[in-house]
Amino acid sequence: MSIRLTTLASIRDIDASTWNGWLNGYPFLRHQFLDALETSGATSEATGWVPMHLVAMEDGTPIAALPLFAKHHSRGEYVFDWGWADAYERAGGAYYPKLLTAAPFTPATGPRLLGDPKAHPALLEHIDHLIEQGYSSWHCLFPEGEIAGEDTLRRVGVQYHWHNDGYDDFPAFLAPMTSKRRKAIRRERRIVADQGIVLERLRGNDASAADIDAFYHYYQNTYAVRGQRGYLNADAFNQLFATMGDQMCLVMARMDGQPVGTALLFHDRTTLYGRYWGGLNVDCLHFEACYYQGIEFAIEQGLQRFDPGAQGEHKIPRGFAPTQTQSFHRIGHPGFRAAVADFLAREQGAVEQWQADAASALPFKIRTEGAGT
Repeated sequence: MSIRLTTLASIRDIDASTWNGWLNGYPFLRHQFLDALETSGATSEATGWVPMHLVAMEDGTPIAALPLFAKHHSRGEYVFDWGWADAYERAGGAYYPKLLTAAPFTPATGPRLLGDPKAHPALLEHIDHLIEQGYSSWHCLFPEGEIAGEDTLRRVGVQYHWHNDGYDDFPAFLAPMTSKRRKAIRRERRIVADQGIVLERLRGNDASAADIDAFYHYYQNTYAVRGQRGYLNADAFNQLFATMGDQMCLVMARMDGQPVGTALLFHDRTTLYGRYWGGLNVDCLHFEACYYQGIEFAIEQGLQRFDPGAQGEHKIPRGFAPTQTQSFHRIGHPGFRAAVADFLAREQGAVEQWQADAASALPFKIRTEGAGT
């Protein structure tokens, strides 16, 4: 049978169990995650995130998909192409709208081409057709694996991830570190405890309405101090806690029984993802809530990796290894594509040198196997 493609204007236009069956538990493209963003208005025409997911059908049955958005800006992506957009438009072109395959507002590596691989070429061919129809480009951010195609450009980046070397507990994680770093981390944790702060890790299903309200207050405050507003509103988070609580861990920090900070993490079968944080300006609380509590949770759950989010060289001395990420890009204009290809070749050398230099700064006396890969 031939493969037929259809475009979904809403994730609700496909059965949740079918869509989720292609994801192997990865949280940030789950049907429930995308639906919460749609229904709360985070991904919409008004915000410049227009859903147009591609689904491949065979004999009336969906067999594969490509999550897809038409974007009217580059906000919320974490692979920065503002310079490309500026150069394209100074040359007289219209960079927006562009096409984007990504987990919205989430720089976490995961599956992007979903379902039966035999349908993937047809999905990518349709991307090329859309570019011919007027979109400037297509960008696939933080995918697992390769995206084939002669004119597909690959861009590399670096994040800082924790890798589980089969640790039994937090002290076992500290044991291979230099004495100086072990003492520094223990001191940071002691500073938090000595201020009378008590940390609690809650399953998302067990978080109370008051816990969620406190989290949301501190989440928005993190943006407000920079004169901004968080991408997600209260409706989005309430829906996520209601529908994805089994994949969420809420860290609550309390002093005298009152919340002073929170961190929200997601997980699948192998990986913990640190996503959102907020709290009072309390010494060392960010490190405790966002990193050390996550490491303890990952060890307890037998998770292999902890991705705490984008950026942050301060993670290196706390045991997070520089880990290469990638994105893929298809650009319609041949001349502009060649210029970007030249830029990426030069950028990659600098990124790889930075990764090597950062790896040499890890605090372990003997580098843990697999760190930084």
